[in-house]
Amino acid sequence: MITRTIALAATIGGFATAPALAEKWDMPLAYAASNYHSAVAAEFGECVTTGTGGEVEIVTHPSGALFGGADIKRAVQTGQAPIGERLLSGHQNENAIFGFDSIPFLATSFDDAAKLWEAARPTLETTLAEQNLTLLYSVPWPPQGLYFKKEVNSVADMEGVKFRSYNAATARIAELTGMLPVTIEAAEISQAFATGVAESMISSGATGYDRKVWESLTHFYTVDAWLPRNYVFVNSDVWEGTTEASRNVITACAELAEYAGTWRAKEYTGFTVEGLKEGGMTVAPAGETLVGELQEIGETMTSDWLVEAGEEGQAIVDAFKAE
Repeated sequence: MITRTIALAATIGGFATAPALAEKWDMPLAYAASNYHSAVAAEFGECVTTGTGGEVEIVTHPSGALFGGADIKRAVQTGQAPIGERLLSGHQNENAIFGFDSIPFLATSFDDAAKLWEAARPTLETTLAEQNLTLLYSVPWPPQGLYFKKEVNSVADMEGVKFRSYNAATARIAELTGMLPVTIEAAEISQAFATGVAESMISSGATGYDRKVWESLTHFYTVDAWLPRNYVFVNSDVWEGTTEASRNVITACAELAEYAGTWRAKEYTGFTVEGLKEGGMTVAPAGETLVGELQEIGETMTSDWLVEAGEEGQAIVDAFKAE
């Protein structure tokens, strides 16, 4: 239904015309084609291709087939790819602003995550512009929970567990809980758990469901720690070299993709949690002791982030809380 809606929106927009000079934009994606982020990106590409009458053709390449997740942003910055999608907080090591969405227990619902996104977006756009990148749209993941291959009732139960790390926030969680961080991209999750390279992670129900982690893990604790975001960006030189008419189409398609992606994230949350149960996992809220300890860790990480992000970070948090 969403695919038809996007195609229809482009068509009724009256943008489709014969291209003066067709361009193919290869778009690297880190996640599997079946993941809803990748599905939305593919539909966004169809919307742009249809809406520009083929002047700009966007072709997606999921599962890290074109560039690995960690390399996508650099590839777009340097012109190796014109457009791409990446986990926003994957770049927190280069600038703390990229980690605004991964502050534990700051925004724990879709509504709050949307407010936080609106508060942070102007600053993020400015930061990206300085890196020769133009922001197009962003889609949230479902709330983050904890995966283990054993029952866990407190932070003490986590000590020594090999923990999948995918950004600065998750590496810090490992440090503060006594777990051992192992950097693993999304495309490598299944193999990492199957081979024992990792034994735990904090992620959404969507990631666990897509990767069938019940084949290796046993417990999923819903803690709603944060809702991380993926974002889509285009090389600014490429953007400026595109006709105004095509930019208008791309912007309209991006707005629709953000709406559709957010809707899917909400729908996918319940579906994937049920899928984990059907796979045989124990799915339950974290216990009171564990939640209390995690909230203390969240307070420490919030303070750390505010120090790193400085006045810009404080302004984002203040604007969010003012909502």
